[in-house]
Amino acid sequence: MKMLMFVAAATALVGAQPALAKGCIRGAAAGGVAGHYVGKGHGLMGAAAGCIAMHHHYAKQARAQRAAVKR
Repeated sequence: MKMLMFVAAATALVGAQPALAKGCIRGAAAGGVAGHYVGKGHGLMGAAAGCIAMHHHYAKQARAQRAAVKR
């Protein structure tokens, strides 16, 4: 139940920002594979975590690029 609440909250936060599909898809693929090798039933959690992590990474990178252009 706690994990479901965490995933729902994280999805809401990610959904509130502009979508960076490239990061989410790449992160979900890598996280899903890693979660699959960790154990039974962890592929979905790994995909969700990978999507969130890579979305954050690409959003941070985009902010840095926008700041560099403004200078």
